[in-house]
Amino acid sequence: MFKALKGLAGAFAALALSLSLPLSASAETITITDTEGRSVEVPHGAQRVLLGFYFEDFYAIVGENAFDRVVAISREPWEGWRNSQFQAYSAVSPRIAELIDVGYEEAGGFSVEKAIAAKPDVAIIAAWQYRGLGEEGVAKLEAAGIPVVVADYNAQTLEKHLASTRIIGKVMASEARAEKLAGEYEAAVLDVIQRVKTAGGTPQPVYVELGRAGPETYGNSYGNTMWGGVIKMAGGDNIAEGKIANWGPLNPEYVLARKPVAVLLAGSDWVGRDTAVLMGFGVEAGTTRARMAAYAKRPGWSSLPAVQKGEVHAVYHGGARTLYDYSFLQYIAKILHPEAFADLDPVANQARFYETYLPIEANGSFMVKLD
Repeated sequence: MFKALKGLAGAFAALALSLSLPLSASAETITITDTEGRSVEVPHGAQRVLLGFYFEDFYAIVGENAFDRVVAISREPWEGWRNSQFQAYSAVSPRIAELIDVGYEEAGGFSVEKAIAAKPDVAIIAAWQYRGLGEEGVAKLEAAGIPVVVADYNAQTLEKHLASTRIIGKVMASEARAEKLAGEYEAAVLDVIQRVKTAGGTPQPVYVELGRAGPETYGNSYGNTMWGGVIKMAGGDNIAEGKIANWGPLNPEYVLARKPVAVLLAGSDWVGRDTAVLMGFGVEAGTTRARMAAYAKRPGWSSLPAVQKGEVHAVYHGGARTLYDYSFLQYIAKILHPEAFADLDPVANQARFYETYLPIEANGSFMVKLD
């Protein structure tokens, strides 16, 4: 009898101890290979996550109440770069606005101390954040028992998009949802590639510019990265390729000389930039067009085929490097090959993605043509 009671007491003590521990403390661990080719041992189904970037993708992959499992973020790349998006998600998940801010490299630095104090089970960061932290910063996190996992949607390649989705799915034990998203993304991208191939023809020159600085200043264009890669995949001739390795402004005379048949202005909802191309949640298309019109009036632009033929467009910069950026790929490909993509509605496809995977609606300005 006494032995039975003693055994029962021991069982209750063990149960109490297990309940007092974080869920991930007793979670199964798995080894994954991140997008940097690093083997990382992580909890399978992390309950306390430091999330550096890719906020919408994380939500799509993890599902409802995804941010209940996040304890810290790099806030500026979300609130500062995509303010209306941040506000929209904070409205449905108020906890987001209260999460610990660990900072980021370009604005005072990433605080390793704050990251450790948040006690995450895992840190999921972008490749650019991984490089910014450097070996020393990553080593400090790992020494504190925080495995660092690198995802990379910024590469804007099919391979890295699929790998990043599956990596996050494994860390968060959301494999089925991640696999569905990866499958849909791959099918959409391969469909564009096939349609462009079937359409044939010589790639036409396309110019893309980050519309953050205002029309008086030529903003960044993109070489083989980000929008540059999307233009190439859509069957266009990116005029920045070979002139810029990653990103940077092009010479205005060079832009005029290349005579692009389409101009893409990457817009967003940057705070405190009154002449930038304004886009995002809650932004009217008319507001976006008013900002675009000032760009079209730049010296010499009236001679550009893109301006003359009405092919000046704005695309939401926050939509690049995401699991729904295939809709922007479709949009650009449709500009260049209208007949081949006549049956596709990129705007509707983006809206469908939000309805299916995210807690907010895609209400606002995301893909706009200047009238």
